[in-house]
Amino acid sequence: GRSYRVLSAFVDFDEKIHVVGERWRFLRKNFLPYDDGLWLFVEEGGREAHIRLQWRPEAQGKTIEGFSESVEEL
Repeated sequence: GRSYRVLSAFVDFDEKIHVVGERWRFLRKNFLPYDDGLWLFVEEGGREAHIRLQWRPEAQGKTIEGFSESVEEL
C-alpha cells in the first residue's frame, strides 16, 4: 500500500517507458520462476496496472537489481 515515484526512467517487458516523476501505489507482486518474470501490481490514476519485468540480463535484470535506486517511497 505504499506510494512510490520513479527517479530513473526505465522500460518494462512490454516496452512501456516509466518516466521520471511517474507515481503509483504498490499493491502486490508475483514472481513467475519459469520465465524469470516479475509482475508488479500497482494502482495508478485510480486504476490497477501491471508492470511486467523479466529478471534476465538481456531484459530488465539491471532494472530489477537496481530498483531501489530507480524509485523512492513517498
